[in-house]
Amino acid sequence: MTRSLVEERVFELPTAVNVGLEGKVLTVRGPLGEVKRDFSSVPIGIEVKGNHVTVKSFWPRRKEKALIGTTMTHIKNMVKGTTEGYVYKLRVVSSHFPVTVKTQPGKVIIENFLGEKKPRVVRTIGDVKVTVKGDEIIVQGINIEETSQTAANIENATKIRKKDTRVFLDGIFIHQKTVGK
Repeated sequence: MTRSLVEERVFELPTAVNVGLEGKVLTVRGPLGEVKRDFSSVPIGIEVKGNHVTVKSFWPRRKEKALIGTTMTHIKNMVKGTTEGYVYKLRVVSSHFPVTVKTQPGKVIIENFLGEKKPRVVRTIGDVKVTVKGDEIIVQGINIEETSQTAANIENATKIRKKDTRVFLDGIFIHQKTVGK
């Protein structure tokens, strides 16, 4: 079985997005902000010509073909984040003790979880905005990795250990993931 000479994929950019490539660092600028990502560890080529981004590899094996798809998905997520943004909504569930959630710049403070005296503190990652409205926590950002990791860290901060999870249903849980405001 012979390998193909060149494997490439082309992505056409929306008109509101500007893309710059310096070495293997890709910068995407859109109406909501700017996202940078370093692709230097990926053994494939990236080219920006006009409003097209091309990802290609010469004599690709299975791994390089998979990396082309992964890299294209990262670029599409960067474009979608700078044009629309990402929103994760979390719900506070408390049956035993009333949980209080507060936000400060760079962190989220969870008080009175399971009656604990010491508050649990979760640091936000990158340029992510966290707001609290009643029993709902809204995490917004333009970088999907930072936004989803911040939401996951908030959810994991209230993970119940050494108790019966059928009885202690308390916690903060992700209930909606959307694109846009």
